Amino acid sequence: MADQASYVPPKVWTPPASSGGAFASINRPVAGPTHDKELPVGKHPLQLYSLATPNGVKVTILLEELLAAGHAGAEYDAWLIKINEGMQFSSGFVEANPNSKIPALVDHSAGLPAPVRVFESGSILVYLAEKFGAFLPRDGVARAETMNWLFWQMGSAPFVGGGFGHFYAYAPEKLQYPIDRYAMEAKRQLDVLDRHLADKRFVAGDQYTIADMAIWPWYGGLVLGQLYDAAEFLSVHEYKHVKRWADEIAARPAVIRGRKVNRSFGPEQDQVHERHDAADLD
Repeated sequence: MADQASYVPPKVWTPPASSGGAFASINRPVAGPTHDKELPVGKHPLQLYSLATPNGVKVTILLEELLAAGHAGAEYDAWLIKINEGMQFSSGFVEANPNSKIPALVDHSAGLPAPVRVFESGSILVYLAEKFGAFLPRDGVARAETMNWLFWQMGSAPFVGGGFGHFYAYAPEKLQYPIDRYAMEAKRQLDVLDRHLADKRFVAGDQYTIADMAIWPWYGGLVLGQLYDAAEFLSVHEYKHVKRWADEIAARPAVIRGRKVNRSFGPEQDQVHERHDAADLD
């Protein structure tokens, strides 16, 4: 390993004037709103506030899959939250998610005693799957396996995003130790998934579920070269079963549509900043 200056932690940490890196302007050691601004509310019962990061894409894929499956009640308004501009720290967004992370969903459906806020992408997937009775098996064994892999993703992906992705793509300087550490873990997780998919069409078996929708934007994104420009670095060609699975999901019309929602980066033809009707994606 190349020589690197050692950091000696002080007895009591104090935040630096700037932490550096791609997200330095929005990093802070406290919670709560920075400004007063209510969230917009559209015409549909389901109001989504998000950005097309892997966590945001999970939810828009599910919503588009629900609509494709004939669940008309899954119509939704999707509002763009520009996290680099600190929109997640508005008073309205903090009310929807005290953790100030996208995505956040507010359900204004008739019959509810009050609007229901749902935050954390995994929680949103379960909430919607249960609300519409779709993409989450009712059978105990199949349901348990779906939940196993959903929560595997929720617990594992921070090492890919906040670990590998941060130090490989976003940190102010390239440091070998953290890149090695998190590249090793990212590859280990890909191998876990590759071994699991060797004899399965989808993550939970023969049935396409919210577990696939949660895992695909992260690990499918890695093997399809959509995350961090790191496909060659991570030798993703080694994970043939993950690639087969990722290709099949990527071809689904609802996934193609869902990836576009709240996207404000990448090819212009793939960007739909806000979604209020199905025609917005045509």
